[in-house]
Amino acid sequence: QQNMTSIFLLTGHLIVLIPLFSTERCVICDYFVLVGEPTALTCPIITLPVLHSDYNLTWYKNGSATPVTTERDARIHQREGLLWFIPAMLEDSGLYECNVRSLNYSSKKTINLTVFKNDNGLCYNGKMKFEQKVMSTKTGKIICPDLEQFKDEDNQPEVHWYKECKPGFLEDKRLVLAEGENAVLIRNITVQDRGNYTCHMVYMYMGKQYNVSRTISLEVKEKPLQTQPEFIYPRNNTIEVELGSHVVMECNVSSGINGLIPFWQVNDEDVDIFDQTYREQFYEEVLPHGLAVSGTKFNISKVKVKDYVHKFFCHFIYGSQQFTAYIKLEYPARNIQGHLIGGGVSLVFLVFFTLFIYKIFRIDIVLWYRDSCHPFLGKKVSDEKIYDAYVLYPKHRESCLYSSDIFALKILPEVLERQCGYNLFILGRDDLPGEAVISVADEKIRQSRRVIIVLVPEPSCYSILEDESEKQLAMHSALIQDGIKVILIELEKIQDYAAMPESIRYIKQKHGALRWKGDCSKRSHSASTRFWKKVRYQMPSRKSGSLSGLRLLP
Repeated sequence: QQNMTSIFLLTGHLIVLIPLFSTERCVICDYFVLVGEPTALTCPIITLPVLHSDYNLTWYKNGSATPVTTERDARIHQREGLLWFIPAMLEDSGLYECNVRSLNYSSKKTINLTVFKNDNGLCYNGKMKFEQKVMSTKTGKIICPDLEQFKDEDNQPEVHWYKECKPGFLEDKRLVLAEGENAVLIRNITVQDRGNYTCHMVYMYMGKQYNVSRTISLEVKEKPLQTQPEFIYPRNNTIEVELGSHVVMECNVSSGINGLIPFWQVNDEDVDIFDQTYREQFYEEVLPHGLAVSGTKFNISKVKVKDYVHKFFCHFIYGSQQFTAYIKLEYPARNIQGHLIGGGVSLVFLVFFTLFIYKIFRIDIVLWYRDSCHPFLGKKVSDEKIYDAYVLYPKHRESCLYSSDIFALKILPEVLERQCGYNLFILGRDDLPGEAVISVADEKIRQSRRVIIVLVPEPSCYSILEDESEKQLAMHSALIQDGIKVILIELEKIQDYAAMPESIRYIKQKHGALRWKGDCSKRSHSASTRFWKKVRYQMPSRKSGSLSGLRLLP
């Protein structure tokens, strides 16, 4: 029996011990106080402000083995389990330690005290404020915290309130002091009521008055207004679905009200009666700002013909009204757009391909067209031209490395006249002895459709052009005034045209030049080689009277 009594007493001690000690919520707990004001630190280990006689609570300045005095007239003393500063000074900032000991328990906790000054021109310090948050409802409450230790035994402390350090804000009829509480009630509170509120009271201790103040930073969160529910989807619309495909029929309603239940109907009956394979699934989701989305959906695993006949109606009831929206299934329209895009892409590709082929085989195509289609074209009006081309070349000199006479008097007529049927006028071959050169040149150039100028690399070989200024004048007049197209043929590659006559440089810059790479072989004299195709391309179309097909060399 004695053992049972001991066990019972031990259990009783544990039951008393447990509520006195709380879990350690902070490693180092923070307190702050305005300089010159009193404060009392509470040991966070103890849940009750008054210690039982079975436990001993002692306060120490951190790092000191000497307990804080218990003399009540000392500015810093411990009394009734609290560490008092009456008043607190700037040098009091620092760490303090509370130590709790009992027969079977020992623990200590560190407190960090910050003594601060107010910001310049303000009645508070922006970093030392109590945070309070309220929702914008009909009434909000601002509480002046931590005044329990400063109550007189007989009287409730008189608290004065300020907003942004200015008195008189209680004149607003929406604000009223809470009876029996250190708080202010704000009716119909709005976000405009947020700000810094300071509460102030006077504490009497040992015949002296001390100011006690707290600053509260009030944050007002606006409660969202309840809006009338409305359909998110459907919107009396149609959707295109393939026969036999799978589709999810979903109905969503948004509002600030929880508990709305939308439902589906088809042909004035619930969807699960219309088709037993349809099973509605209801869901509700709460969004930020207090909004809610209510919805219902069902699956059509395989669309049937009957599903295209009726509209699917979604309903919900709000108040005494019923709201309805529908969705209708339709057969998909033929995809004409895909065919148009495909056709357009093909057409663009064909155009680019045609241009690419034409660019490569342009000369062959034009020559083929002249040979094949020219006989079928209507007879053109005569241009009163006698010659297809006027040939101008530098006559042979012993100082020249290249002889242009062979090319101009033999090779050129062989290909263009004999094989292609062109009519050429070659100065030095077709002019009569004794004729005035300037008159002949001027007349024959005007009677020609083209002018062919044969070039060689040596500038000295162009003395014939430089000496006979009359011929240059006639050629320039024909080129500028009559607009005759000029064909330049280089017998060898000419690196620099700077030493050439000005008229040659002008023609080269405007029309370019063809370079002869052939020799005296018969292959080089064939009109089907690349060089002669380029020459023929720049030559005019042959007259139908002289057209006898492409004549080959014997």
